Amino acid sequence: MSFSGKILDWYHINKRSLPWRGSTDPYKIWLSEIILQQTRVAQGTPYYLRFIETFPTVDDLADANEEQVLKLWQGLGYYSRARNLHSAAKMVVDEHGGKFPDSYKQLLTLKGVGDYTASAISSICFNEPQAVVDGNVYRVLARYYGIDTPINSTEGMKYFKALAEKVMDSYHIRDYNQGIMEFGAIQCSPKKPLCLHCPLSDSCVALQKGLVDQLPVKLKKTKVRNRYFNYLIPIYKDAGGNQFTRLNQRIGKGIWQNLWEFPLIESKDALEIDDVTIRYKEVLDTLPSVEIIEYNENAIVHKLSHQHLHTRFWIIYTDNKFEGQISVEKITEFPVPVLIADFIKAFKF
Repeated sequence: MSFSGKILDWYHINKRSLPWRGSTDPYKIWLSEIILQQTRVAQGTPYYLRFIETFPTVDDLADANEEQVLKLWQGLGYYSRARNLHSAAKMVVDEHGGKFPDSYKQLLTLKGVGDYTASAISSICFNEPQAVVDGNVYRVLARYYGIDTPINSTEGMKYFKALAEKVMDSYHIRDYNQGIMEFGAIQCSPKKPLCLHCPLSDSCVALQKGLVDQLPVKLKKTKVRNRYFNYLIPIYKDAGGNQFTRLNQRIGKGIWQNLWEFPLIESKDALEIDDVTIRYKEVLDTLPSVEIIEYNENAIVHKLSHQHLHTRFWIIYTDNKFEGQISVEKITEFPVPVLIADFIKAFKF
C-alpha cells in the first residue's frame, strides 16, 4: 500500500472528533486554522467555540470592533493573528460579498493567510489538490524519508513542499490532508511517538536508522532578547471607597499592539524601589506625592518567542486623582496581555 493510502486508512480509524471536523464551511475551517497556528488543539478548541458563539458568521466578525476581537483572543498570544483575522473578515465581506474565495490563489490574497492556511482551506472546503505543510507534516515526512535538511531553511521549505505534493492523494485530498496532520499530532508526535504500533514502521527511514529523536532538523532560533519591564499600578480611593487605576493602550508595531497595560517603565536592567521613586513621574507626571509598594520581589520572567520580559509590578498609592483613571471594576473589560491578566487576577484591589 502507498504512503498516502496508509495515512488515509489510519485517519479513518483514528481521527479525533473536533468541533470543526466534518464541516466544509470555509469560515469555520479558516477560523480553526488561524486559532491553531502556534496553539495546541486542547488549548485552541475553547477559543474556537467562543468565537463561533460570539461571531457565528464572517459578517458578524467583520462588524465587530477590534477591541472585542482582541478581548476574545486574550490568552492565545501572537496577537497579530487576531488583528489579521479581523482584517481578513472585513476583506471577505467588503471585497467578496461575504463569500470566501474558493481557490488557493484567491485565498492567499486575504490578510494573514499564507501557503499552509490557503492549502488547508482550499483542500478541505473545495477539494482543491493542494498539499498542506505544517509542523506535523514536516515531522512525518522528515522521519519517514530520513531527511535532515532544516525545515525552517529556504531550501528545506521548498523541498518539503515539493515532496508533500508528490506523495499526496489528489483524489481524496480533503481526508488525506487532515489525515497526515492528525497522524503527526497523534502517532508521529514530537516526543514519544508511537513507533511500535505505526502503520509506516516497516519503511520508516528514521526508525530503521535510529534517527527518530533527531528529526526533523531545525536551524537554531535567533538570540533571545532580555527586556526589563516595570509596571506601575496607580491606585486612588475616593471618599466613597471606590478605587481607580489606569491602563494605557500599546501602540506601534512591537509586541501586544493595541492591547492595554498599566503604565510602563522599561529599563536597561532591574530597577529597585529607590529607582522607581525617582522615575515614576516619567509615566505618572501629575502625581505630586505617592506611596510606592513593591509587589513582587523576584521578577516574573514572561517568555515570548524571541524575548524574555523580566517583569516587576509596583503599587503606587495616591490621594490625588490622575489623568485617564478608570474604575478598578472595569479593567477586566479591556483586552490585555496574559502577563497583565494574571496580575489582575492575583492582585486584590
